[in-house]
Amino acid sequence: MSCLLMRESPMIIALNKEKTVYDGFITVLEKDFRIRISLPPDHQMKQAKLHCCWQMKRLLHGYQHIVKQRLQHSTNLMAFILELRTVLEVALKSQPGCQSFSPPQYYSQLITEMEILGWDKLLFIDAEFCTLKMKAEDSAGRQHAITIKLKSKYPAEAPEFSADLPVPLVITWTSQSTLASVHSQFLINVEALSEFWSVLDEIDEQTWVLEPEKPTKADSMRRIAIGNNVSIKVQIDPRHPKMLPECCLLGAEHVVTPLRNKLNANMHLWNPDCSVLQNMKDVLEIEFPSPTTHEKSSFSVECGICYSYRLESDIPDQVCNDPRCGQPFHQVCLYEWLRGLPTSRQSFNIVFGECPYCSKPITVKMVTGNA
Repeated sequence: MSCLLMRESPMIIALNKEKTVYDGFITVLEKDFRIRISLPPDHQMKQAKLHCCWQMKRLLHGYQHIVKQRLQHSTNLMAFILELRTVLEVALKSQPGCQSFSPPQYYSQLITEMEILGWDKLLFIDAEFCTLKMKAEDSAGRQHAITIKLKSKYPAEAPEFSADLPVPLVITWTSQSTLASVHSQFLINVEALSEFWSVLDEIDEQTWVLEPEKPTKADSMRRIAIGNNVSIKVQIDPRHPKMLPECCLLGAEHVVTPLRNKLNANMHLWNPDCSVLQNMKDVLEIEFPSPTTHEKSSFSVECGICYSYRLESDIPDQVCNDPRCGQPFHQVCLYEWLRGLPTSRQSFNIVFGECPYCSKPITVKMVTGNA
């Protein structure tokens, strides 16, 4: 056993004639760790004790029970050291920043594929050549990006793909696929959404969009200002962007009700051949305030409770229904305010109370998570 130990772990030696104390270094992934193993006189591993350096102790945090089990159940010292080396290798590979290098052909193939595709398509690649980002331009001149995370067995193993799209990204991969084929498929994905983005571009350019503050290409919702404390939330279908979108009118009831009635009465006038924005104007019988005619500050009224417009990602969307008041509030602010008043009452998920400004009746839905 001593000869085998010397051959497999030449940096671990016995410190006494009885060979009950071994000291030295164990090497794993080009890293050396100091260990000392004490054995009982009968050399049985069940009573053995392991001592190690602080680096190894920190690395094995969370693996102590495995090491203890293997120490007690190994047939001999050599078997334990082999198992200890395996545990250390697993622990090292799970450490952040510990990367195993791919074979040379992995890098040469990747470089060859990028040369074929064109280096001008590359936006980013990390130091390990594992994550890269490629750009693509659609027929309307919009810039798009796809992130590709390569696996160690590339191209036999399919990479992971992600992109800023409102629908799932569809990329077909085989062992013969290349970065050029991924780029081509990505372009097909974005071209299929060209009309969707054109609809949203028109809304973004010709109206005051209250939400989202900074829309991404994956955002299909727009909350558009109609007037002071009145807006409409539209959800555009990425697959059928010219069809009547899902609409939700927000504001005081005495203002929203007439608009809702017009929407229901004129819904049959929706023309898929016209733009979504023009259709909404016709159906609602209104003109939307635009950046050329109105300042956004006209619609960015602060919450009457916290005195801010944007609360994290939320804007005031609860409005007092009294025409003489019309003060807006954040839902969470109004909910917390009403919940703290002894005169308020709750029925199911609705809280009934008085407007903090005019004392007229006001209601708010219970904020999720405050049940």
